[in-house]
Amino acid sequence: MSPTPNAATRRPAARVFAGILLSRIIGLVRERVFGFYFGVTGEADAFRAAFRIPNLLQNLFGEGVLSASFIPVYASLIAKDDREEATRVAGAVFSILALVVSALVLVGVLAAPWLVDLIAAGFPAEKRELTVTLVRVLFPGAGLLVLSAWCLGILNSHHRFFLSYASPVVWNVAMIAALVWFAPRSDLPSLAVWLAWGSVVGSALQILVQLPVVLEVIGRLRVGFASSSAHVRDIVRNFGPVFVGRGVVQISSYVDAWIASFLISGSVAALTYAQTLAVLPVSLFGMSVSASELPAMSALQGDTEALRGRLVDGLRKIAFWIIPSAVAFLAIGDVIAGVVYQSGRFDRATAEWVWLILAGSAVGLLATTLGRLYSSTLYAIRDTKTPFRFALVRVTLTIVLGYMLALPLREALGLPAHWGAAAISIASSIAGWVEFSLLRRAVHQRVGDSSVGYRRLFALWGAAALAAGAAWAVRAILPISGPLVAGGIIIAVFGTVYFAAVSFFGVDEHSPIARRFRRRR
Repeated sequence: MSPTPNAATRRPAARVFAGILLSRIIGLVRERVFGFYFGVTGEADAFRAAFRIPNLLQNLFGEGVLSASFIPVYASLIAKDDREEATRVAGAVFSILALVVSALVLVGVLAAPWLVDLIAAGFPAEKRELTVTLVRVLFPGAGLLVLSAWCLGILNSHHRFFLSYASPVVWNVAMIAALVWFAPRSDLPSLAVWLAWGSVVGSALQILVQLPVVLEVIGRLRVGFASSSAHVRDIVRNFGPVFVGRGVVQISSYVDAWIASFLISGSVAALTYAQTLAVLPVSLFGMSVSASELPAMSALQGDTEALRGRLVDGLRKIAFWIIPSAVAFLAIGDVIAGVVYQSGRFDRATAEWVWLILAGSAVGLLATTLGRLYSSTLYAIRDTKTPFRFALVRVTLTIVLGYMLALPLREALGLPAHWGAAAISIASSIAGWVEFSLLRRAVHQRVGDSSVGYRRLFALWGAAALAAGAAWAVRAILPISGPLVAGGIIIAVFGTVYFAAVSFFGVDEHSPIARRFRRRR
């Protein structure tokens, strides 16, 4: 008897989750250290804006191309035990990535001033010059992270999930070390440059920790373009729609930063702090399911029922964790921001500003995360054009709504200036729900109904609402001050009540913690 989708995917998804959790914990430590030294200063704006530009390489070539083009083809070859062709394909993709990314890194370093003018046109001269310097330092590191993502694609296809997602730990540690070591010896502009170099060193280390295992699973790496291989041509053919699709999504984030550059000083940094928190549950619970499902779905060509079963199970897992995350961001976002960031230059007022932006992101959190799995389903059945079309719709809406809400409409309504960054996140959430609806309909047409279920959703939202009420009650009576202690207690109360409530409602099959509550009743 074959295992159920739930049983078959629990262990890979758990390994992805564990790897991402470890890297994200260290990443939050890095963010806290960054906030301590930089807060929402002009140098923080410069670094955040600069980091977005070369990060385009990693997001486009790393996550986008490998998720949609390479992994489905390579994983299907592994499933058929055609190791020789799989190794040939892996070497060809490595060669193509290395050549293209090297050229783009060179162009990026030379074109840094023009790129900064595109993404941060509102920066004054001194902040602009620092941003240009940081972009030039960061670009080579981003190129290395693309090759690290190639390692991730190989390891995922061989079901080596933990190392591939835990490897960013060394990148984060390198940046933390740069901050701690150079902060006492540098002013803020110099510290930002040293931090950028720490990112480059960490990128190289991230490849080195994965490479031995990659060579172990694929054997001898055959470098070459293998243009005669039908599988390589298939990957290259899918490259265009995926590249453009991921590109338009990236344009959306760059437009967000461009709009924020015209707002009050610190808006780019505050927006990034909030986005880092908002991405955390997406990475932990959305990516852990989507990443483990993509190779498995790719091996189910023609078996629509099995594909639908895996999809439904994945959607239920995601909803179980993302719904309380969204409610927590809405209800106690300042507490979460305070626990993670508040120290040094990152004060209480900044935590409340980040909460305002975070609440806007929370509105679309469920749609964004479920949409990732729907996109992975389409990628698994080799449909790369449909996600591209819907991404284009999302980006267009995000740009138009983001500009209107953050600038003319906010000014017309007389809202405070710091609401501008929150308007950007609200626009992104609205566009995310539109994209989710389109993806859901497209997937339903191909594999049949694959909904989470209204009764289940009602129970999850109800449990999260009860948890928020309990957290607010504790927050009102708690006589302790200090973000770490008080915040930790409030967050713990929220989580405890949520797991108890879902256990009471009987929606606990995706959580060992919730199942323990049920056994004790």
